[in-house]
Parts: sequence; structure tokens; C-alpha cells
Amino acid sequence: MAAPAILRLLPLLLLAAAANAATFTITNKCQITVWAAAVPSGGGQQLDPGQQWVIDVPAGTTGGRVWARTGCSFDGSGNGRCQTGDCGGVLRCAAYGQPPNTLAEFALNQFSNLDFFDISLIDGFNVPMDFLPAGDGAGCAKGGPRCEADVAGQCPSELRAPGGCNNACTVFKQDQYCCTGSAANNCGPTNYSQFFKGLCPDAYSYPKDDQTSTFTCPAGTNYQVVFCP
Repeated sequence: MAAPAILRLLPLLLLAAAANAATFTITNKCQITVWAAAVPSGGGQQLDPGQQWVIDVPAGTTGGRVWARTGCSFDGSGNGRCQTGDCGGVLRCAAYGQPPNTLAEFALNQFSNLDFFDISLIDGFNVPMDFLPAGDGAGCAKGGPRCEADVAGQCPSELRAPGGCNNACTVFKQDQYCCTGSAANNCGPTNYSQFFKGLCPDAYSYPKDDQTSTFTCPAGTNYQVVFCP
């Protein structure tokens, strides 16, 4: 008896999905050890200065994040805490990190077969970061975002946190900074978001900061995330 059509098509479907998957190469160029985190694929791994971590992310992944955790201590079972970016006290993250942390965000193979990606400072800043397409970036609209400034070193005193610089939403929890409640549909830049934007023009500085902060590449592009480039 002939195999059902779906079984005959399955190898082709799997091949198509693999073709649009992405490889992320995460490199620590900081002078300190960081504990890289990646969700929903990857989890987490310690990276000493100069080390790399390569993860494969399935096509269609949404809500993806990569970030560096600092000031961590884990036991042999992978339980512990981090000063910045902690994800529930575990080495292999399954949840997002705790502010402040510089974020590489992405959604793969979305509208018009494009990947959408950005660097976000909406959860604050802990280490400089580049988030770039690997290779020559053919077909990518604007290359990729960079945030290479020492934001923590210039952080306003009211936003300072151990190991980093908080966003105003985290500190004040007011609608105008979080774009929630009364400001959900009409929030704009504030003095605090302009501080972040001035140092990292490519990065999201507040939730509605889409125009200059969203980048695209064709589905199937591979990426590199560099801490302290």
C-alpha cells in the first residue's frame, strides 16, 4: 500500500525547516567571565574571555533572546545566582533574565520570509553587545545593531544597579516609561530613553522605538552575538 501523502512529504518538510534554521555563534570578548543565556533554544553556558558557544535555533522561533549574565556562581548541579541577567537561579535558562541586561532579541522566518532582530535596552544594560548577520549579510536591510558604549559607566545615579544600568520603567514603573496604561498608545521618548539612545542609536530605548531599532535579514541567515565587541 502506498504511503500516505503526508509521510511522503515529511522529508521535504523537514529539509525546508532545516534550511531556514539559524546558527547563532555567541562570543565573549569581555575581559571577565560571563554566563551566556539563550531562550527558547540553548539554555545557558559559562564563557570565559575569548570563548564561543554555538547554538542552532529552529525556523519559526519567536520571542528569542540571547544575553550575558554577570557575577554568577553555580554549583555542580547548575544551581546558583547571578548579579545581572539571572534567570531563576539556574545555569540553563528556560525563562527570561532579570534586569538589568542587554538583550539580543529575534523572531525567525516571519512575515515575507524575513528574520526580525534587534538589541534592546528596555531591560537595561549590563555589557556592550553586537548582534550581526554572519558572513557578508547578503540581503539584510541594514546590517545589524551594535551597542558598544559603556552605558553603565555613564548611567544616571537614579538608574544605577549593581553590575549595570536599569531602564526607567524598571525603576519607576510609570506608564510614561513603560508605555502601559494611560500611555499604552501614545508614549514617546523621555529624557531617560534619550540617554540610552544617544549612546546606542541602534538599540531599542523604549517599547515604541521601532523605526530605528528593528533589523531584518532573509530567513536562513546565521548570526553572531558578541559580548564586549
